[in-house]
Amino acid sequence: MTSLRSVCHLALLALTCVVRASGDHSCPALECWYLKDKVEKESLTRGPSQVKSLLHIRTEGQPASAPPSSADPAVQRVYAVADPAGTLCHRSPGGSIRKPFCELSHFQPQPSTIKWAASLAEDLSPVYLQASWFSAAVRGLDGLHGTSSIMRDPAGTGELDVVLSITSATLVVQSRLGEPVLLDCQFWADPASPLYESGFAVEWRYQSRGSGRLLVAYDGKADRLSGSPEKGATLDFEALHRNGNASLILQEAQVRHSGTYICMVYLPHLLAQITMELEITEPPSLSIQPSRLPLAAPGQILTVHCEASGFAPHSLELSWELKGQDGKTRSLGAGRLSGHRQGWDGTYSQGTWLDLDMSDPKLGDGGEVTCVAEHPGGTRRAGVALRLAGFSTLSMEDSMAMVAVALVLYGLIKFVSWTVLPSGSNGAQETEKVSQFAKQRAKHNILSIFDLTTWTSPQKEN
Repeated sequence: MTSLRSVCHLALLALTCVVRASGDHSCPALECWYLKDKVEKESLTRGPSQVKSLLHIRTEGQPASAPPSSADPAVQRVYAVADPAGTLCHRSPGGSIRKPFCELSHFQPQPSTIKWAASLAEDLSPVYLQASWFSAAVRGLDGLHGTSSIMRDPAGTGELDVVLSITSATLVVQSRLGEPVLLDCQFWADPASPLYESGFAVEWRYQSRGSGRLLVAYDGKADRLSGSPEKGATLDFEALHRNGNASLILQEAQVRHSGTYICMVYLPHLLAQITMELEITEPPSLSIQPSRLPLAAPGQILTVHCEASGFAPHSLELSWELKGQDGKTRSLGAGRLSGHRQGWDGTYSQGTWLDLDMSDPKLGDGGEVTCVAEHPGGTRRAGVALRLAGFSTLSMEDSMAMVAVALVLYGLIKFVSWTVLPSGSNGAQETEKVSQFAKQRAKHNILSIFDLTTWTSPQKEN
């Protein structure tokens, strides 16, 4: 009876744990590095420029409770964050010691001076802005997801409310040429904040190699674009107003689109932004000249050219290899490489030349010579057959061509003998001699073909 009661208690305890685990949807505490501002750095009590902090996130939409303490002595700042949308909720895999990367810093609200966001703060009372403000930037473990949030601490007690957040699932994007590209940018604003009713503005910028340009600027309050957006770059304005989908759509990817993209969302006196990288990756197309190598004799030197074209970025490694008759693959090196050439569409081309010395023992008894192009977009190969006299049999095409040449030669000699040589007995005799000579040459050519076709090396016979 006692054992049965113990079993029942254990079963009830296990069931309770399962129910609690299944019903626990809270976010784990988020570790952040708090970046000290300039004033703190220049104070007399200087310390490290960043200190370890902890954010306890509540997603139920209720006001955050008092910040709990931390058992970790390295944690110097602890905050309780009310995040109804759960934008800061980045989970780590179970048992993983790796954590999402997070930076926390003070934020200073200020009105925007750009024309598509300047009108947002016209009717805003400054009382709401009189609080401590923070910004948090979080990057997920996969490196693809990120969040940028602006938070308000009304009483300076460490109880923060998320007011504006931007999230993206495409911090790093790769695309092929000509394909449509979607750069994800979703924003959320707290409906309980007075900033929510004042409207918003969205801006997309592009940066690469120290230069940048404006792609799209949209005034959500007036529902209008500022200026002309870059050709091929669009927003889904219906989704933007419906659920904060500010994603940028590039209708056709080109090489010039590779670079850094910044999605910026404005509320009155607030700005949140998130950065993502786009790389256009197009593997090369290969061509080999000559497309068919002649039958090579020992001591002869053949040159093969491989051209890689239409690839981006310009990172490319070209090499040659030989797959012998024994099935083994041997490296033949990189050959003589040319420099990179850039085409009108921004893609690159590069070539390599390989000199094949038939006396080189590495070439063995021939095989297939292959050009190998290794590129971030993928590896490409193109090959051509290498045939050595004495080791390789004639192909069916070569045999048929030689037979055709012999027949044409015989017909030509026969035609000349009929039309050019004199008539009479002497002419008939000369014609007969020429005819016999032509037959002998044709027979000799045909026999030569069969000899070449069946000729193998003495090593193979043994």
